[in-house]
Amino acid sequence: MSSIWPARIGFRRRGLTCLDALLAAASPAEGCALLLGCRRETHWQVERVWPCLNGWQPMGERSRRFAIDPREQLLAQKWGRARALTVLGAAHSHPASAPLPSVTDRRLAFPPALLVIAGPPGGDGDSRGSTRADLPRTGWVLRCWWLTEEDTQPLPLAWKMVD
Repeated sequence: MSSIWPARIGFRRRGLTCLDALLAAASPAEGCALLLGCRRETHWQVERVWPCLNGWQPMGERSRRFAIDPREQLLAQKWGRARALTVLGAAHSHPASAPLPSVTDRRLAFPPALLVIAGPPGGDGDSRGSTRADLPRTGWVLRCWWLTEEDTQPLPLAWKMVD
């Protein structure tokens, strides 16, 4: 792996709780958020989840598409800089499909990029063979992906709750 991406992603319990509540509230539409934190040598640590509204147009497609308003991205960056945090990536949900990056997810991303996706358990490409729920409110599994300019397939990243 290149040194520009982490070996794993760390999440604080309160960040996972916030993300879970945000995604549950948005369902059946895709929910979305920005992830703010610190880039460490061996891992990236998510310190804050910045809730965003799904601005995808037309509204009728929000159950399978999401868009984050660029103004929200700028506000998150400004807020984070004042607190020594950086926008590490984006999170969103797939309410009716596996937490795998879709063709649209890959096409609309600006690689290199961290993409975190939550979706229902089963059929999610989980090499551990587990169907346990990672997020208690939604019952969804959470997967982290690294999108590169060179690779056509997203690279899976390990994640861990750190507190």
